[in-house]
Amino acid sequence: MDEVIMDQIMYAAHQAVSWIASLAIIFGGVVPYIPQYRDIRRTQNAEGFSTYVCLVLLVANILRILFRFGHFFETPLLWQSVIMIITMLIMLNLCTSVRMATELNTKRRSFTATDSKDEEIKVPKRLFLDFDWNYFWSWSGFVDYLQCVLAFTVMAAYVTYLLLDSVLFVESLGFLAVFTEAMLGTPQLYCNYQNKSTEGMSIKMVLMWTSGDTFKTGYFLLTQAPVQFWICGLLQVCVDLAILFQVYYFSRYPQKPVSHTTHTTSAKAL
Repeated sequence: MDEVIMDQIMYAAHQAVSWIASLAIIFGGVVPYIPQYRDIRRTQNAEGFSTYVCLVLLVANILRILFRFGHFFETPLLWQSVIMIITMLIMLNLCTSVRMATELNTKRRSFTATDSKDEEIKVPKRLFLDFDWNYFWSWSGFVDYLQCVLAFTVMAAYVTYLLLDSVLFVESLGFLAVFTEAMLGTPQLYCNYQNKSTEGMSIKMVLMWTSGDTFKTGYFLLTQAPVQFWICGLLQVCVDLAILFQVYYFSRYPQKPVSHTTHTTSAKAL
């Protein structure tokens, strides 16, 4: 009797741990973007956050969902992709609105004419349908980003449908999906390098990236996920550590004068 009770307790504990791990995988990936979202809303400044992070995650998770049609993997990883896509669209919507408001305010401050002429100020529109590569992923409206994501999804889904019977294509698709996600931190890494500073970037976000990617890689190993997942998970952790090194280096050896204006307030102030 005692053994039966113990087995039931162990089974219940195992189920509880599995549910907790699954919830952590599904929602843990979006948690790092909560402080960054709040900081952008508070400061009305999105310069410190690279929207190419959103591009990387959108591409990676769309490809991962398509990969599942050819190679089954854990359902929590599927839901993680769906939640992440929604989150990145929300981040893009915020960054676009903030950037457009900033551009409009800048033009108004530099405009020295009368109030009647001030009403005529317009910010140049950059549209996805213009197909101008000089402004790729720097469009004026959120709708343009949405059009780009939908166009990519339809195109990728069509190619996947045609080549779904090819094992080489399916495995390559899976590798491309997780490798793209592994490059998540590289836009932020490059943005910091260009700015010679990590000002405006949420350090909380990067710390959560690192802890989340470490947990995620361990989850891949324990659940015996496809090899592409955990190899690229390790690569992702390395990129996170490189960004943390930038935080240390630029704080210890500043590369440019510290700005005292309110519009460049660092997100790490929270």
